[in-house]
Amino acid sequence: MMKKKSISASKASLVFFLCQMISALDVPLDSKLLEELSQPPTITQQSPKDYIVDPRENIVIQCEAKGKPPPSFSWTRNGTHFDIDKDELVTMKPNSGTLVINIMNGGKAEAYEGVYQCTARNERGAAISNNIVIRPSRSPLWTKEKLEPNQVREGDSLVLHCRPPVGLPPPIIFWMDNAFQRLPQSERVSQGLNGDLYFSNVQPEDTREDYICYARFNHTQTIQQKQPISVKVFSMDSLNDTIAANLSDTDIYGAKPVTERPPILLTPTGTTSNKVELRGNVLLLECIAAGLPTPVIRWIKEGGELPANRTFFENFKKTLKIVDVSEADSGNYKCIARNILGSTHHVISVTVKAAPYWITAPRNLVLSPGEDGSLICRANGNPKPSISWLSNGVPIAIAPEDPSRKVDGDTIIFSAVQERSSAVYQCNASNEYGYLLANAFVNVLAEPPRILTPANKLYQVILDSPALIDCAYFGSPKPEIEWFKGVKGSILRGNEYVFHDNGTLEIPVAQKDSSGTYTCVARNELGKIQNEVQLEVKDPTLIIKQPEYKVIQRYGHVSFECIIKHDSTLIPTVIWLKDNDELPDDERFLVGKDNLTIMNVTDKDDGTYTCIVNTTLDSVSASAVLTVVARPNPPFDLELTGQLERSIELSWIPGDENNSPITSFVIEYEDGLHEPGVWHYQTEVPGSQTTVQLKLSPYVNYSFRVIAVNEIGRSQPSEPSEQYLTKSANPDENPSNVQGIGSEPDNLVITWESLKGFQSNGPGLQYKVSWRQKDVDDEWTSVVVANVSKYIVSGTPTFVPYEIKVQALNDLGYAPEPSEVIGHSGEDLPMVAPGNVQVHVINSTLAKVHWDPVPLKSVRGHLQGYKVYYWKVQSLSRRSKRHIEKKILTFRGNKTFGMLPGLEPYSSYKLNVRVVNGKGEGPASPDKVFKTPEGVPSSPSFLKITNPTLDSLTLEWGSPTHPNGILISYILKFQPINNTHELGPLVEIRIPANESSLILKNLNYSTRYKFYFNAQTSVGSGSQITEEAVTIMDEAMASRQVDIATQGWFIGLMCAVALLILILLIVCFIRRNKGGKYPVKEKEDAHADPEIQPMKEDDGTFGEYRLFSFVSSAPF
Repeated sequence: MMKKKSISASKASLVFFLCQMISALDVPLDSKLLEELSQPPTITQQSPKDYIVDPRENIVIQCEAKGKPPPSFSWTRNGTHFDIDKDELVTMKPNSGTLVINIMNGGKAEAYEGVYQCTARNERGAAISNNIVIRPSRSPLWTKEKLEPNQVREGDSLVLHCRPPVGLPPPIIFWMDNAFQRLPQSERVSQGLNGDLYFSNVQPEDTREDYICYARFNHTQTIQQKQPISVKVFSMDSLNDTIAANLSDTDIYGAKPVTERPPILLTPTGTTSNKVELRGNVLLLECIAAGLPTPVIRWIKEGGELPANRTFFENFKKTLKIVDVSEADSGNYKCIARNILGSTHHVISVTVKAAPYWITAPRNLVLSPGEDGSLICRANGNPKPSISWLSNGVPIAIAPEDPSRKVDGDTIIFSAVQERSSAVYQCNASNEYGYLLANAFVNVLAEPPRILTPANKLYQVILDSPALIDCAYFGSPKPEIEWFKGVKGSILRGNEYVFHDNGTLEIPVAQKDSSGTYTCVARNELGKIQNEVQLEVKDPTLIIKQPEYKVIQRYGHVSFECIIKHDSTLIPTVIWLKDNDELPDDERFLVGKDNLTIMNVTDKDDGTYTCIVNTTLDSVSASAVLTVVARPNPPFDLELTGQLERSIELSWIPGDENNSPITSFVIEYEDGLHEPGVWHYQTEVPGSQTTVQLKLSPYVNYSFRVIAVNEIGRSQPSEPSEQYLTKSANPDENPSNVQGIGSEPDNLVITWESLKGFQSNGPGLQYKVSWRQKDVDDEWTSVVVANVSKYIVSGTPTFVPYEIKVQALNDLGYAPEPSEVIGHSGEDLPMVAPGNVQVHVINSTLAKVHWDPVPLKSVRGHLQGYKVYYWKVQSLSRRSKRHIEKKILTFRGNKTFGMLPGLEPYSSYKLNVRVVNGKGEGPASPDKVFKTPEGVPSSPSFLKITNPTLDSLTLEWGSPTHPNGILISYILKFQPINNTHELGPLVEIRIPANESSLILKNLNYSTRYKFYFNAQTSVGSGSQITEEAVTIMDEAMASRQVDIATQGWFIGLMCAVALLILILLIVCFIRRNKGGKYPVKEKEDAHADPEIQPMKEDDGTFGEYRLFSFVSSAPF
């Protein structure tokens, strides 16, 4: 009992010791440091454990190792020292342990078969390689054998054995014919895992004499061929013919016909078998069955599922393949062969064993003198492997003793090590299926601190990101690390810093004030060292204008922006990607400083575009999607179903919508019977619908096509559907727009719009035209006419109403009864002129005319209105020949009065009135004469001012072009204008009407005058004509003027006057634009003829105006 307690206490203290051990040193992978530090050997490269070599080539057995000092190498063969110096065919590569056995100089590979092991040794220890088994590959020839032909009855099973020679490694088997063509395989004929060719049942086509099995030895690159195997299949018919030829008629003969058989297994045999496979390998299970019909194979795992993602079926499901098997894949696997006659099965019990595999492989250990450590070697397998330790290649039990070392199963514990404790330890884990061998050294070093990070190294980081400042170090014992900021700064502590075990200082969130010099100090009991590094904190790179989502039509242009902001000391590079890949090598893609432009966009350009901005310190990106839209592709696969006499269902498959949803489908039809090549609109359905019920008309040979519509536009039409001819039927409708209008006084022209081809509903389209006089008790008169659109009824009374109807018919019958319309026979000219024509003169330019309406019967047609013809006969103020202009005013409807505008004053006029119908005008009423009173005259035809003197001007003028009455006088008004354009007092002179000139005297010299001149009748004054003129100056005055003009004060005055005039002109211009008038203009407007005013036309009083011209000799 005491012994058990002591053992338990011992284990507890061991666990406590392992937990308290100081962690081993990590040796940085610094090349300079590694060159300076002593290190035990480490195997870096070796040949595989099972090494099959080509006997025709030199044998190379690899063994490479590193260490300080460089290791030396030695070999054992079959457990004893292999002295390479005694074999001239064996050499070792310089500075290497790799052996080269020169077989090509007369040696034989078989002489060097065996188990080889390499040892690499220096003053710190020895490392060993795996046991390397060398075996030369073999590709023996096929043994000679006599093969009998295989004669098989149709439907029987057959196995052609390959039995290849045993090679190293095993050969790959395949079956071919004499032409080196692989034999076809199927569910019925297939090759097994052992290389045999299995026939579940033979067929006559299997007869051939060249079934050849080939074995390919990959290692030696050779192929061996078995002798051809002959197979002859006897069919039942040929077998019966052979038997009949050799037996008499009285014999009973006849082979049984081919009979179907239930499945039986050709391989494996029996109902159960066992299979052992190693962990990590590929498990292959096979079942091949005979039977007719050919059986189908199915696999299950009893009590579980086949592993997902690792299970595959090969050889037409006859082979079950599970990759990377584990212990969990152990179990019973059942294959079931089945055909219509039954089934059979076989159970394979699979056991998964495991060669040793690592759980924890031992790792190299670097310790300082006096430190503690351990090597752990843990492996697993099935069965569980045994663990054994070696020291420098020698079993630890017989290795030199080391007081600091203690072995406890899979662990070696080191306590207070010294430099002599350095060695290489080997852990061997083995079971019956293999072994693992691992080298791990214990290197005891005493080294002062070293800092491996270069001095004054510059670190640059982005604002608000972590800053990691390295202080890679080494020392034994492990140095302590301290950090300072600045040359004389205090030691860094606090939550704002993170101190990593490898010496790195981390500033989680670097700020601008984090920039500066940082000092790392490393110290142990053997010394102290420090190093300074620099930190700079940079502004982050930002994308301030990101690319945006774009929708663009095909063949358009699109541009993505990517505007950035960055630290001035960093140089950014901008890269554009499409769908996380490089931009296409296409000249349509234009990369600018801040944008990407794509010209002539195509469907392939659709995708995600990413702008990536890189600096040496950071990288930012932004993406946007480009959607290329276009008109949809045309629908396809049009199908007609549910054909009925008056309806059919059309369905289709939409084409690609090209990123713009289809909003609707337009269905069109073609009538191949009546209008081939012409497509008509049928209907439109929503874009979510791909079928439609269409209404049909009889006697139409329909074809349909579909057009897709989206926001971009319409697709091309689909291919036409198949044609569908509907049956004939009576017309459904009658002609439209039926009218009856006579073209002559004694006829009635009946017209209509003919039915379209598809409206005829059948062959032989005609029309039944019927008519009768309205309000007269007459029978209908009818006539059937061909497919026309007009019929003329002759011998009718003039302009009487008729009831008319037009009915469609075809070979199958009549359309429904048509509706009636009212028409009229032909019109004739009116017979009676309007009477009691009266004229009332309103003023000198306007008159009103009245007349009595004519009787409606005398119109003999549709009353359209009345026309008033009027013309000027002569002017009462003078007599002369003139060009007479006849004017016409039309008054619509049954109007009996109207206004005559635009008359000339003081003139004599004539007029007459006529009634108008659709045929033309009736007779004119007797001419009616009327006169207009005097009016104000027009302005004088001209005004000239001549012969200016110092105090007089001569005026000459012409009489008014239109006196509009008897002139009684002329009125002359004038007034002076000074240099500032101000008007002086106005003087008025009345001049007799028979005068044509006047000399004005007693005027001021060198003065400008403005003249206003007009004529007068008894009614009043006419419009004015104006002129300006200037009297001349004498020589003395001119001389004085010249003298004054040379004076400075006069020049200044004139400049001021000119400026004032400019201001006045601007003011006048503004007033005029606002409607202001000169005084003379106001006077002219005041005397405007009040009788010449715009007339209202909304009551039709003035009618429609027309002008006729002719020459008259009537005096004025």
